[in-house]
Amino acid sequence: MSTRPAVAPRPDAGASAGMPVVPAPPAFRDGGRPMAETPRRKALIRGVAVLALAVTAAYLAWRIGAGTVNLAVWWVALPLLAAELHNAFGLVLYSIALWDVDGGPARAPLDPARDRKRAAAPALRVAILIPTYNEPAEVLMPTVAASVALRPAHETWVLDDGRREEIRRLAERLGARYLTRPDNAHAKAGNLNHALQLVDADVVAVLDADHVPTASFLLATLPYFEDPQIAFVQTPQDFYNLDSFEHQRRGDGRVFNEEAVFYRVIAPAKNRWQAPFWCGTCALVRTEALRSVGGVATDSVTEDIHTSIRMFRAGWKGAYHNEVLARGLAPDDAASYLLQRSRWALGAMQVLRVENPLFGPGLAPAQRLAFMTTLFGWFDSWRTLAYMVIPLAVVATGAVPILAPGAVFVPFFVATLGIQFVALRLLARGHYPPVLSVLFEVLRMPAILPATLAIVAPRRNLRFRVTPKGRQGDGRARVPVPRLHTALAAASALGLAWFAATLAGLTPLRYEIPWAAVGAAFFMAMNLGFLVAAIGRIRSSRYAGNRRASVRLPVALPASLDGRGVQLRDLSLTGARVAGDAEALPAPGPEPATPGELVFDLHGGLFRLRTQPRRRTALEDGSVELGLEFAPEQESEVARLAIAVFQGPVALEVVDATPARRRRSRAARAAA
Repeated sequence: MSTRPAVAPRPDAGASAGMPVVPAPPAFRDGGRPMAETPRRKALIRGVAVLALAVTAAYLAWRIGAGTVNLAVWWVALPLLAAELHNAFGLVLYSIALWDVDGGPARAPLDPARDRKRAAAPALRVAILIPTYNEPAEVLMPTVAASVALRPAHETWVLDDGRREEIRRLAERLGARYLTRPDNAHAKAGNLNHALQLVDADVVAVLDADHVPTASFLLATLPYFEDPQIAFVQTPQDFYNLDSFEHQRRGDGRVFNEEAVFYRVIAPAKNRWQAPFWCGTCALVRTEALRSVGGVATDSVTEDIHTSIRMFRAGWKGAYHNEVLARGLAPDDAASYLLQRSRWALGAMQVLRVENPLFGPGLAPAQRLAFMTTLFGWFDSWRTLAYMVIPLAVVATGAVPILAPGAVFVPFFVATLGIQFVALRLLARGHYPPVLSVLFEVLRMPAILPATLAIVAPRRNLRFRVTPKGRQGDGRARVPVPRLHTALAAASALGLAWFAATLAGLTPLRYEIPWAAVGAAFFMAMNLGFLVAAIGRIRSSRYAGNRRASVRLPVALPASLDGRGVQLRDLSLTGARVAGDAEALPAPGPEPATPGELVFDLHGGLFRLRTQPRRRTALEDGSVELGLEFAPEQESEVARLAIAVFQGPVALEVVDATPARRRRSRAARAAA
């Protein structure tokens, strides 16, 4: 869905600093369904993958068959071989899983006339469930407002485990129903199960508190349920805070997101194996399917994939619709990021123990393979750790784990590693830039390593820990560096110093096979570089907590502030930034200023918001920028703004009719 429709400027709105304004409304990254791959492109990807597998197999056959494993130093040689075997096994699974990313269950073809009829009189009773615990009102506001505005007709429920009066008032003002429960047993899963006892719907859409749906969220996904065996439809998770901890702007201008390779490539590829799975949010689920397996699973902290396996075993099917239909908030800092990854890894271990999808009954072989690919990936952090510790051991002790001439091993190893990286990049369809991908492997190690130990030592009485979203305080305290990162970085730095001292004859150690020590030191230096980059990212002031109440989106729109022409430069749901002539824009004073009215046109809708000036910045061209905060008690107008920002002109066509629809809905409920 396009998020860049043209906007006609208001004729009475001027431009700042004498410069004309080319209207540019808030825009999001392209989230449309990817084009089907051409036969030539598929042949290239598959050819390189097969070549990488062949080279890897030849390398491992040589390593094992030619006696290159030095068992005299087994404590280094065997871990190195295990890491190489792990790497090869992961490449095999990755190649099989991503052999074809275009397959999937059929959806009823698009038919505008039929879709208009479906929107007016849906065949299925639909409810949107928004579970929340401690997310602030400014995070929930756009999600609830956009959900209520969706077509076709449906109910929107806010499931508040925080039992907050302000959220109840917000839900009611926006036209949603509000629900609490006596306790918080089983966290999100329990919250959903409680709602399922009260909600009268054939299909429930589940949205996390921060995930704002686009206008076509329901219309694009409901047609899948014409197949009575479809239990759920999952869509990608995407994010609108592109300055988050897990985003990075690349040199070519594109924005890397660590999760994109899963949601845009790996997850849709599971359609081919009849093994997509519910990812907790941005999804629709058939209530009959949920009830057939006893509701949402409560035996793990990743209730989504756990419930999916149970539904597959009960004979249901799933679908992955590879189009971004909702956008949320990615973790802002390292602490939130590591907390989330730890919970996911721990949940994967719990699913492995409880459901055993590899050997347990009820799954097809292809489904077992697909779930194995997902769950096996959490053990990659052990391979990353091995590749960091083994060079330290080689340099510190002079142990040589490989019995082979350097002139043979080095070219063979480099060629194997190189073709593996090329294959991974192609299989990931461009979502695996090697340097950034390895950096994030290093970043998440401290969270995943202890979590994976639950496979052999399950933890009891674990509490579901919600990933913080939105404003987290007024300060910007930097996140402490995990001890694992600090220890590995210090050890690598000392190891390089020891290596240099040994070469200079300043230590009692002598490297009998110099090329092995040189190679280990080279890897150690690269590891140190990644560790320093990881530590720098964790400690960066850019990721030192979130003080903002909502995300600021860059825009360029003509506007007026108390009748004076200004340029709107960024916009959020709690404020805006405008630029204009110095004489026209007052500076904030010590006393509360009289609220000024900001007027602008967005997607054909006229918005009027009372504002308070908060800061004033002089620019080099003589103009000034003014930071504005929206005054309180404007929920209706801010809700309209949220719908316009996230859903565009389509939603604005119906949003003015929403109050009447809410009154009819409340009257029907009262009559019932």
